[in-house]
Amino acid sequence: MIDKNMPARYDVLGVGNAIMDVIAPVPDAFLDLNAIEKGAMTLIDEPRALDLHSKFTSESAPKEIAGGSGANTLAGIAMMGVAGAYVGKVGEDEIGQRFVKSMHDAGLDFDTPPLKGRDATARCLVAVTPDGERSMNTFLGASVKFDAKDIVREQVEGSRIIYMEGYLFDKDPAKKAFVKAAEIAQAANRTVSLTLSDSFCVERHRESFRQLVEHHTDILFANESELLSLYRGLSFGDALNALAAVDKIACITRSEKGSIILEGGNRHLIPAASVDHIKDATGAGDQYAAGVLAGHVTGMSWIEAGHLGSRAAAEVISHYGARP
Repeated sequence: MIDKNMPARYDVLGVGNAIMDVIAPVPDAFLDLNAIEKGAMTLIDEPRALDLHSKFTSESAPKEIAGGSGANTLAGIAMMGVAGAYVGKVGEDEIGQRFVKSMHDAGLDFDTPPLKGRDATARCLVAVTPDGERSMNTFLGASVKFDAKDIVREQVEGSRIIYMEGYLFDKDPAKKAFVKAAEIAQAANRTVSLTLSDSFCVERHRESFRQLVEHHTDILFANESELLSLYRGLSFGDALNALAAVDKIACITRSEKGSIILEGGNRHLIPAASVDHIKDATGAGDQYAAGVLAGHVTGMSWIEAGHLGSRAAAEVISHYGARP
């Protein structure tokens, strides 16, 4: 067993989807011409993704940002001076190469081998109309072909905290990868953190998530709707009580109401940081997690780390994009 106080190569190792965000300013007519539902997030297949990507490029000069919920959190962590690495799956294509470069440019190690000869790199094609509305078309591609072979024991053992993204739970091989990473971390006396990511994802895999939370997780991140999905049928107060009973650190965000951090028998109420004008709520939860984890690994109390999380979330919603 490794001593938690021993030096680690990484403070935080993220495990999640590798999705390139492709953001393009377009007129409203572009949406009608290409059958894009305004303001919606639509899952699309590879031919549709490649066709739309080509049309984005023809319409404007789209901006590419390596994304995915977990990747955004790790980018935020790196920007706070915390050592991080990321594990995710890209395709063997130019978009995948640019994703890897973007992660390296953010100060993160990213060494997962690409998926050879098959699915293209995942991408979220975001059409931004003059009114600021974002219409998203997401192709999951190679990102969901993640499995246990992509978990490297030495990398997990060399990281103080493993941060796992719940979106990956939609595929059985990724579930097995989660459990493998958690078991390696626990055997090495490292800390396992999990974000539930999406209430509909929790709805689909409630019992698996409950098992993961109760037996393999030290720090849980969730928003209010995800918590209520995890403990279906309970009020928010009763869901908090149920979560407190499993004795984990839990960070529950509630938008403008701030967040609640459960620590042992304590409940810390963390106010939301003030924002003059909310421009884009995308990434608020991701950056809240970044602030909390960065605060924790640098020695802050959970209350102090919660305040840093609130400040990080406030910063990201004050501009477009899911990164600081």
